[in-house]
Amino acid sequence: MTVSIDWFAFLQVFAAALIGAVAIVTFYALGLRLLVRSGHAPVVSPAEFTDAITVITEKDLRRAEKRAAKAARKSPLTAGQKRLALVGAYGCFALCALAVVAGIYIIVAGH
Repeated sequence: MTVSIDWFAFLQVFAAALIGAVAIVTFYALGLRLLVRSGHAPVVSPAEFTDAITVITEKDLRRAEKRAAKAARKSPLTAGQKRLALVGAYGCFALCALAVVAGIYIIVAGH
């Protein structure tokens, strides 16, 4: 018995996976960038793990929140531009979610 590999189909799957991964990462990064530009910088609260290290201290968290608030005040964007950046960020995150759901649908549905 011989095994025949359809290399063109393999190349198509590889290209689709590469393009999909690049698109999702690009839209997610752009969404984060627009979120920060709109004055809504994500600040992660301290996380403690059992038998592990503390990721960030309370003091560092307060400093990060203070820096984020200061950066939001210093932004040269108008209120309308900030609102547009926020809508763009949510749009980018929605595109990421849509791409993930579409990929899962393609896997589950078969085509």
